[in-house]
Amino acid sequence: MALRSIVKYGDPILREKCSEVKMFNERLGIVIDDMKETMIKADGVGLAAPQIGMLRRICVVSLDGEEFYELVNPVIVKSSGTQCKVEGCLSIPGEQANIIRPNCVVVDAADRTGQVYRYKAHGDLARVFCHEIDHLDGILFIDREHGEGGDNE
Repeated sequence: MALRSIVKYGDPILREKCSEVKMFNERLGIVIDDMKETMIKADGVGLAAPQIGMLRRICVVSLDGEEFYELVNPVIVKSSGTQCKVEGCLSIPGEQANIIRPNCVVVDAADRTGQVYRYKAHGDLARVFCHEIDHLDGILFIDREHGEGGDNE
């Protein structure tokens, strides 16, 4: 595994829409492992491929550093409820904003082998899934900023 550099705000790659992954091979596994290591070292809970300079639909998520989600070609198929909490981003250090997100999401995504899974996420996990999937479409959390005083609705 290798640490990757995290792309910072202002780099146009963060505003690009990512292409689907078509090849599920050893190289994909290496990229995912590198993303996990990079996310952990940066003290993050999620990392999307454009944040390491790759325009592919890949993200990794872990709220606790123990349980990891590898999301390849993720699609939000259902969402419900709302929550408003403060978010930050490894690509925009020091910046935080109150963001409204769904409280529950259902996401279909492949793993590194191409096996497709359906994930049902609530609360913080749903928030991070949405944040990382936004990155794959060139959307940053600051694009969704929502005023003062984040709280659950």
